[in-house]
Amino acid sequence: MDQEFDYVVVGGGTAGCAVAARLSEDPDVTVCLVEAGPSDVGDDAILDLSRWMELLESGYDWDYPIEPQESGNSWMRHARAKVLGGCSSHNSAIAFWAPRENLDAWAAQGCDGWTADECYPFYKKLETALDGAEQADAPGRGTDGPVTIRTVGDQDPCGEALLEACEEVGLPTTPFNTGRTVIRGANWFQVNANPDGTRSSASTAYIHPNLDRPNLSVWTGYRAEKLTFDTSGEKPRATGVRLRTPDQRRSVDITATRETILSAGAIDGPKLLMLSGIGPAEHLREVGIDVLVDSPGVGENLQDHPEGLVQWEALQEMPVVSTQWWQIGIFAGSEGRETPDLMYHYGSVPFDMNIVRYGYPTADNTFCLTPNVTGAQSKGTVRLSSRDFHDKPKVDPRYFSHEHDREVMIRGIRVAREIAASPALKEWVGRELAPGESAQTDEELFDYIRNTHNTVYHPSCTVKMGPDSDPLAPVDPQLRVRGVDGLRVADGSIMPDLITVNPCITTMMIGERCADFIRREA
Repeated sequence: MDQEFDYVVVGGGTAGCAVAARLSEDPDVTVCLVEAGPSDVGDDAILDLSRWMELLESGYDWDYPIEPQESGNSWMRHARAKVLGGCSSHNSAIAFWAPRENLDAWAAQGCDGWTADECYPFYKKLETALDGAEQADAPGRGTDGPVTIRTVGDQDPCGEALLEACEEVGLPTTPFNTGRTVIRGANWFQVNANPDGTRSSASTAYIHPNLDRPNLSVWTGYRAEKLTFDTSGEKPRATGVRLRTPDQRRSVDITATRETILSAGAIDGPKLLMLSGIGPAEHLREVGIDVLVDSPGVGENLQDHPEGLVQWEALQEMPVVSTQWWQIGIFAGSEGRETPDLMYHYGSVPFDMNIVRYGYPTADNTFCLTPNVTGAQSKGTVRLSSRDFHDKPKVDPRYFSHEHDREVMIRGIRVAREIAASPALKEWVGRELAPGESAQTDEELFDYIRNTHNTVYHPSCTVKMGPDSDPLAPVDPQLRVRGVDGLRVADGSIMPDLITVNPCITTMMIGERCADFIRREA
């Protein structure tokens, strides 16, 4: 069963699909894409975007608990997709290019080659934008990429009233993805979805059309146990990956003669590196793993977008059909900022998964605003719980351990209430179900947040790239893992800092860039 390929991509997720598809465009190389979850081909539970919330805590979800939180919701779960396409097959498909300021900040930290001017052509390469006239200062939208981007256009009278209410409080309707960074404004989201309501995920865009390529092999159901290395030379060289077969009965090794690319995400990526002996030496020894490379930054720097909830009963009937139920974005950044520090998603369905435990009322006909801290300063870790690859890692986001995040979230609840009190929403806003009118002081609001907050499911930055001078940067700006040869990382874990918008399309861009680095060097 053991096989040999030129390139092995470990993780068939948002970035991994892009890497594998682009590398296999060269007919003279062989590529194997390995995914632990099942295929999504023909699976309406995955492909129908309107059903995305059914996937949370389902069989398609690794469903990671988090470590007890001193300042956050210890009951919270981190959804990580267990299916071809990764989180692009599992999320609400909100599509943003990263703000120019975010990417330029990466480059300023020593990530040469990652300015906005250098990254934006790769966004353009991956997308086909179906709507939206190009602005004069826009970076240029793609026209023939594999990923379809379009603006949500559902009939939602409550959403239309919400945009009017935002105007009334100084948050004007503003186009997204034009090249301008929106600090304060609102609009319907752009999504990576087809006009028929199906996902334009990394798997449907990059892999499905290319399944008949003779040089591309897609292995689903194979779970990675560890990366393999040849240690006979001066520096260890990655040789591929050891996999557990779908029936769980045996292990097989597949060999990468040129390079192995790890695209397992910000939780499973550092886990697999550590299981393979690359990580903080002291921690590896604690769990009984031989140290191959002492890389203290592996599993550090975990960043996320924490999310709160303000939910109301609706006085009129909410929509019963939707593209993906979370269709409007609102930016309410503090004045004087270059990027927004506060963002909302508008939900036209009940979102009570974290509030019923504490007795907050719910209803069938509701809408909500979910403030999230876009530039959270709290940083956490991913650590192994044991040397057994079956065991879930220890995920400790350390939510709200930084005062900045608390202040932004409290302001987020107050601004949400201000929007709801605007005349345009008078015919829609009923009783505030959560946090409820009795919560008014900063202390009362943060007590509610600490107990009930969620996440926008954007864990990132745990294998960050950086210059040679940064001892906590496990990968260099070409995404090569330091201390070994033949191994790169390409997924959201390589971000030095989490961007201030939904990162799915940026993660695809990272996959595009990784493939480009490899092909240029080859």
